Amino acid sequence: MSAILTQGFGYLDGLADERGLFEHAEGTTARLEHGYCTDDNARLLVVASRETDTGCPSRLARLSLRFVRSAQDDHGKFHNRMDTRGRWTDETTTEDCWGRAMWGLGSAAVHHTNPSLRRWARRAFERGLRQRSEWPRAMAFAALGVADVALVDGLQGATRTFLHDALESIGSLPSGSWQWPEARLRYANASMAEAVLAAGVALDSPSDIDRGLRMLEWLLALETAPGHLSVVGSGGRGPDDVGPQFDQQPIEVAAMADACFRAHRVTGDSEWSRGVLAAQAWFEGANDVGLSMRDEASGGSYDGLHEHRVNLNEGAESALALVSTMQRANWYAVAR
Repeated sequence: MSAILTQGFGYLDGLADERGLFEHAEGTTARLEHGYCTDDNARLLVVASRETDTGCPSRLARLSLRFVRSAQDDHGKFHNRMDTRGRWTDETTTEDCWGRAMWGLGSAAVHHTNPSLRRWARRAFERGLRQRSEWPRAMAFAALGVADVALVDGLQGATRTFLHDALESIGSLPSGSWQWPEARLRYANASMAEAVLAAGVALDSPSDIDRGLRMLEWLLALETAPGHLSVVGSGGRGPDDVGPQFDQQPIEVAAMADACFRAHRVTGDSEWSRGVLAAQAWFEGANDVGLSMRDEASGGSYDGLHEHRVNLNEGAESALALVSTMQRANWYAVAR
């Protein structure tokens, strides 16, 4: 594991306690009053499951899996918010927290190197597979976990049906220059394209593979300025909007790195590596403002890129986005 990843996991470890990963930080100090969320603990399970079962990733994988499993009800839905006394403060749902939990559980069930942890993740994953969401992004996040499981297990009836449902939820591409299934780009946009691609591969559907690649190619072109990424701002982007937009969020960059990494692995086309390496460079200052988004002292990431400055808070979502991006970029460094 690279020094940047070791430091990044160390930062995440410091942002957690015995219950889970805290959501927000003031500077580098966890804001305890905001508690924990399943969204971030599920993201943590994804990145921790990519590493070997030692050190910080090992501890954090167990912590995040325990949190995510505790968030699930008997029907497969998930709570999202827990306070510092360990009490859930919301009802279970199939919103984004369900989708991200399914992504995390699917990733752990397939990729984690510890067989016991894989079994525990699989049990919760299968319970969550009973559900569907009315929100396309939640379905897309879940499809990333479901597709990984399907590629290892082979398509079963439940995974096949789920992936078809996810593709239908995400929708088809319109004709014309706006090559996106939504009227407006929102957040974690590249995850939508990645989900279509991943589902297409799992279903052995060339048309869906092609659709996912076309979505990603269009989005990468839209979010690329001369020499750097210029991602969609937090307010979203429609056909008549122009960049650069602010504030830019690390989650958008991490989603692009993940999607381009998958596209490279699926197609063998090394051109997709430019998206991953541009995402890495965005954190290191190759962005619209020319400021580093990586805190070299703490190992965390700043929460947002504004027009003339960075948001100096370093919450969980941003730190996880940095770690995820560097994991993908590190693969190229090791391969070289």
